[in-house]
Amino acid sequence: MSISSRFSVGVHILSLIEFNKDGVSSSEFLAESVNTNPALIRKIIGMLKKAGLVEVNPGIAGTKLARKLSDISLLDVYKAVNVVQDNELFNVHENPNPKCVVGRNIQYTIIPILSTAQIALEKVLGNITIEDIVKDIVEKENLK
Repeated sequence: MSISSRFSVGVHILSLIEFNKDGVSSSEFLAESVNTNPALIRKIIGMLKKAGLVEVNPGIAGTKLARKLSDISLLDVYKAVNVVQDNELFNVHENPNPKCVVGRNIQYTIIPILSTAQIALEKVLGNITIEDIVKDIVEKENLK
């Protein structure tokens, strides 16, 4: 099982809005780049709007960034698109056999480790901005 693709699609949308800042970033335009349907893009844009990352005006095609690129971290996107609930990145199986030495202790053993791993992931995402992503895309494009 992997983290929902809404996260990478959210990063894609925000990056593309920046690249297309002089154009109209409609859900159809964004969907073409993501290679998905506009309905999915509108759903994710709604999540990004609710988190204060984009601006959308009813009846007017196009989405704009609500904050500077340097003020939007990957953690902001991760939280905006509801990849996981707080402290629930990892699920631990329920009801292991209490008669088994492993079953009796596995949850108490791995839950602190998994919690630490989630905190580490969120720290990394918090230190990377959409500006960093856009700069990296520009650098990779310039190498071609």
